[in-house]
Amino acid sequence: MDQLTASIAHEVTQPLGATMANAQAALRWLGAEQPNVAEAREALSRIIRDVSRASAIVSGIRNLSKKAPSREDRVDLNSAIRDVVDMTRAEAMESGVSVRTDLAEVLPFVHGNRVELEQVILNLIINAVEAMREMNEGVRELRIATTTTEAGDVLISVCDTGPGLAPAVLKHLFKAFHTTKTNGMGLGLSICRTLVEAHGGRLWAKADALQGAAFQFALPKADRAM
Repeated sequence: MDQLTASIAHEVTQPLGATMANAQAALRWLGAEQPNVAEAREALSRIIRDVSRASAIVSGIRNLSKKAPSREDRVDLNSAIRDVVDMTRAEAMESGVSVRTDLAEVLPFVHGNRVELEQVILNLIINAVEAMREMNEGVRELRIATTTTEAGDVLISVCDTGPGLAPAVLKHLFKAFHTTKTNGMGLGLSICRTLVEAHGGRLWAKADALQGAAFQFALPKADRAM
């Protein structure tokens, strides 16, 4: 129960934060000397999106705790990545991080829950941005790529130019409640691995030989049995 409660608190932080930011933006647009109704409407649309996401996240974590099957669709991961990059663009810019995508022109669909897979991508992107935010020098770049493996699985890579991962950190990286962050809960990567494995895939990490870290996960394509 403690882990379930902490998981929900961890995962809804981002959409709730986005909801607050969009609500403040809507008030600013409406309170301007010449109210901009179009911009306010866009902000309100984003609020609806983020509240729906928070609700879906809570529902997904509850299903995981009950080992109940979640809804499955044919998911276009390239599209999911574009949506998450768009959601995190402002935070990346504020942290001085440039985001580059290298998405396969033709990528097989995967079976799964789009919100849950977007949550995996979101966690990996936010972790990378936070790792690079603390850097005093060097290039801050995040690269997100998709491709297929020789076995036909869909492979997603999230690579950064941050401080990297020490061997001692790699050993415990995906354990629940293990964190190197001052205010971290140590649940993001644990939840990511659980969600990826629930989709029949696997998630791993490795340190770059020179700088940075790379997180990758592979999922079976839609026409393969999970």
